[in-house]
Amino acid sequence: MHFFPVRAITLDLDDTVWPIAPAIDRAEDALDAWLQRHAPRAAARWPLAARRRLRQQCDLERPHRAHDMTAQRRWMIERMLAEAGEDVALGSSAYDAYFAARCEVEHYDDSVPSLERMAARLPLAALSNGNACLRTIGLMHLFRFQLGAGEHGAGKPEPGIFHAACARLGHDPGVVLHVGDDVRTDIEGAQRAGLRTVWINREGATWPRRMPPPDLEFTTLTALADWLDAALHPESMSA
Repeated sequence: MHFFPVRAITLDLDDTVWPIAPAIDRAEDALDAWLQRHAPRAAARWPLAARRRLRQQCDLERPHRAHDMTAQRRWMIERMLAEAGEDVALGSSAYDAYFAARCEVEHYDDSVPSLERMAARLPLAALSNGNACLRTIGLMHLFRFQLGAGEHGAGKPEPGIFHAACARLGHDPGVVLHVGDDVRTDIEGAQRAGLRTVWINREGATWPRRMPPPDLEFTTLTALADWLDAALHPESMSA
């Protein structure tokens, strides 16, 4: 088994700690229900397919804000209300309904026990391009902090967000381990920033041959927690 020094861990959230698709589906259903109740003309004007097209259009029209999912979603909802002739002031309540459901995540079975094991050994930081709130979800006690693309001003795979997290953790990138599911934003991005990497490959995908492989690859966070237990054992590794 290959060991190397690790002093802290940064973790992606969506599709690493929980699957994102069910949460987004719930959020869209919640928004649709809210619109039907409070802004019926917007509900009729903006069914799900139209909302998805508009969401893409928002990023095309405001690429400088594409990293900030909260800002883009709020702007999108206000635009929906305005174009349907509804009161734009309703936008905040509509977004709140969407976001509450977006944070109703269903963790992978291995996630919480593994995070608890890892947090007992090393400081953890959440590093996400999404906008889920760990306090609302109930996992913030396991993390030193949560840093999102919207807060930082740019998202993964840009190196700046990785370096900002390392600075807050108080460690050089070379002893920080980034954990994530996305080949480009998580693994390639962290590699470029000088971090060690773990690819959580739950679906059994094949690593792209054109890219340098991650330091570690596991199908579950449990396997990563097991590796940490062994790597941090004084007889396994000196650091």
